[in-house]
Amino acid sequence: MLIHQIENKTYEKYLLNQTNFDQTLPESIKQQAHLAIKDEYTFDFLNLAEAHSESQLENALVQNIRNFLLEIGNQFTFIGNQFKVKAGDKEYFIDLLLYHRQLQCLIAIELKIGDFIPEYKGKIEFYLTILNETVKLPHENDAIGIIICKEKDRTVVEYSLKSSNMPIGVATYTTSAKLPRRYQEMLPDREEIIKKINEYFLAP
Repeated sequence: MLIHQIENKTYEKYLLNQTNFDQTLPESIKQQAHLAIKDEYTFDFLNLAEAHSESQLENALVQNIRNFLLEIGNQFTFIGNQFKVKAGDKEYFIDLLLYHRQLQCLIAIELKIGDFIPEYKGKIEFYLTILNETVKLPHENDAIGIIICKEKDRTVVEYSLKSSNMPIGVATYTTSAKLPRRYQEMLPDREEIIKKINEYFLAP
């Protein structure tokens, strides 16, 4: 598992993650939440064709749930897919619902096979509101949303998350273990990695 994480550049992907956690989470869990969300997930175990639907992606992840949980992190547990919630007389379905043991909160995941668009933020906010009002237990923290897309424009994501008061992260996914050139250029250098390590682990 360690070799896989090293080859997959897992730590660098945590450092690059795009979230609004600094503005939306309490200090008690903010640091851990940053380390729970990657910027890009590698689903090379799915054997999906390059062209695939959202339902095919979701079904493949559920069928390979062990590898999926290994990729996203060992503190996550799987609750269900197409998790039904209700608002008024209508039913809605969350693609994937997980639970993070350390953060003690529900994690709603929305899967998209195209580019990130700002409208996705509104949908995940809607799900988080329902989860917090009807599913969350009294001792748990507010739910966190993760939108996983095929591609994203980092500036669009940044602007979209600024206006939200709910904790949301936006990540991309690839079905190949090979790191794209565009992503290699975004990885932090050695000095930046050391700085991040000091910020997260050595701060008083």
